[in-house]
Amino acid sequence: MPKISVVMSVYNGAADLAPTIDSILGQTESDFELIVVDDGSTDATPSILASYSDSRLRVIAQSNAGLTRALIRGCAEARGTLIARHDCGDRSHSERFAKQLALFADDVVLVATTTRFVTSEGELLYFGRGDGDEIRRSVLHDGAEKIHGVPHHGSVMFRRDAYLAAGGYREPFRVAQDLDLWVRLAARGRFVIAQEELYEATIHPSAISSVNRDAQVATTEIIVALRDGGDEATLLAKAANVPRRNPSAAQHAAALYFIGRCLRAQKTASARRYFAEAIRRNPFHWRAWASLLSGR
Repeated sequence: MPKISVVMSVYNGAADLAPTIDSILGQTESDFELIVVDDGSTDATPSILASYSDSRLRVIAQSNAGLTRALIRGCAEARGTLIARHDCGDRSHSERFAKQLALFADDVVLVATTTRFVTSEGELLYFGRGDGDEIRRSVLHDGAEKIHGVPHHGSVMFRRDAYLAAGGYREPFRVAQDLDLWVRLAARGRFVIAQEELYEATIHPSAISSVNRDAQVATTEIIVALRDGGDEATLLAKAANVPRRNPSAAQHAAALYFIGRCLRAQKTASARRYFAEAIRRNPFHWRAWASLLSGR
């Protein structure tokens, strides 16, 4: 059995898939299997996956069912002592797995890494950092308005036995399925965050939480209520019915403005392009106008 099972879901990810897989297969720690759940892709994803001959790669093809169900399927197939997550479009440093493995102790159930967030062009936006003990305290005790999880879902590695004992990812959570799992894992042991930048996450405007903020907020409130002893059947049914609406032009504009501000903070010239696109989406976004005109 491998030490690690890497679980990744992909849906129409052909544009970003090969660099992601290459960063995984190029790890210095080679004792792993890579389980890719092709969640009903209609682009070149299947042919790209078929082009790899590495015996560590296992492809599971299914009809489109969404991220949570794909992760449940992938983790059910995992044979490793540890499960590592990865998202299509992201990249792992070549020593990510080796350095995460070194941080596991008997009382540690989850190790994540500091994450470098970039645009689709590779421009630095910001770093996601954290303290494992503080994150564990937050998911066990903070209210819905303050609770916070690991720097990035794709950067985590956790014990498979703890995952199974906690009940794994839960199908009703179409968003925030990671936070729901962290709450239950935190009850079983410590979290550790590697302070090195071992994971690079690509941020697209449509993926920023503000685009689905209403669903995120509603789901987080349900997660906290479950943690604090609320009726499980009632709350899981409520989670399954949290509506996900198509993002509005104003929400897209807010996401573009956020990226522009991050780029401006890094003194990156392309920030102006994001402000201009935010204005195109929402001509009344006065902060984007002010940033574009002031140069600050």
